[in-house]
Amino acid sequence: MLFHLLYGGLASHVGWLRVFRYPSTRILCAAITALLLSFLIGPWFISRLKSRQIGETIREDGPATHKKKAGTPTMGGSLILFCLAVSTLLWCDLRSSLVWLAVSVTIAFGAIGFADDYEKVAKKNKKGISGKLRLLLEFGIAGGAMAYLFFSNTMSEDVRLHIQLPFTNFYEQGLIIPAWAYTIFGAFVVVGTANAVNLTDGLDGLAIGPSIMNAGVFLILAYIAGVSTTILTAQGPVSIAQYLHIAHIQGSEELAVFAAALFGSGIGFLWYNTYPAQVFMGDVGSLGLGGAIGMLAVLTKNELVLLIVGGLFVVEALSVMIQTSWFKWTKKTRGAGERVFLMAPIHHHYEKLGWDEPKIIVRFWLVSALLALLALGTLKMR
Repeated sequence: MLFHLLYGGLASHVGWLRVFRYPSTRILCAAITALLLSFLIGPWFISRLKSRQIGETIREDGPATHKKKAGTPTMGGSLILFCLAVSTLLWCDLRSSLVWLAVSVTIAFGAIGFADDYEKVAKKNKKGISGKLRLLLEFGIAGGAMAYLFFSNTMSEDVRLHIQLPFTNFYEQGLIIPAWAYTIFGAFVVVGTANAVNLTDGLDGLAIGPSIMNAGVFLILAYIAGVSTTILTAQGPVSIAQYLHIAHIQGSEELAVFAAALFGSGIGFLWYNTYPAQVFMGDVGSLGLGGAIGMLAVLTKNELVLLIVGGLFVVEALSVMIQTSWFKWTKKTRGAGERVFLMAPIHHHYEKLGWDEPKIIVRFWLVSALLALLALGTLKMR
């Protein structure tokens, strides 16, 4: 919006406004705008949640240390999504189909989380909406977005049906699958990421920290994939993406604006969510964030790199799957359910071992930071 006003409208009269044509300028503006919005409206937003008594309900089988968190304002993820959407729409090129896909899926997943939180808070239903209904809605939204992406001309045909294999040359060793299969695969990536982030959101700041790091990595990947700057090689001029052997995606630099807004709104929310938290993000935040990260992975052709940069989310989800599967199998075969972990997701296992909450959070952040660096390292190890 501001991009079209400043560059498209006023730049012809005020020369220096042409600087806004550069994605790098708008990336900085998007991050700063989202951060400032969080700081400006965050205190008012939290006070409104308190006045409406929108507080967290603590699970009865959870760690005893969590009892003191009962009543802490939740659904704070609405603040993240608001700042993300406003900042993105202010600074992106509104003609970008890639950005509209990312924003739409993010808001839609946030809406599912909002409905789930509403059931828990307003109707005192601790389970929220039905798990089957939630998955049906998530796959419907993600599947619709993937169908539009892979059956339209949003991406060139030689790119959209490719799966980028980490540490390999996209143009020589990429895996090509049919559009219908890619639609299903992409939907699983988005839904899986959303639910993995949701499972990670169990301690103060635990989910938002890695989400910020993921946003930073995908900001870089999206910018590199889309920027048109060329490098002169022995084979002639090539784009930076081609030089690094990753997919060159026309227009994906606008996704970097979206990722920057996600980065800025995440940092702004962390100000209030860091231990001891003043507000929790709730499912509206965790599902929205997961949907955003999943879409960034798909739209930048880094679906498998997501397994690295989002490795912490993967481990959290796997811990729940392992715990549930083992418990059901041993109950069926041995008559009594057994557990692999003291409690799942795995961050609760460490709580049960006696680790202090801040120690778990910071160490998980450090692991996520290392994984983020490794994901960026794949750019040179091809």
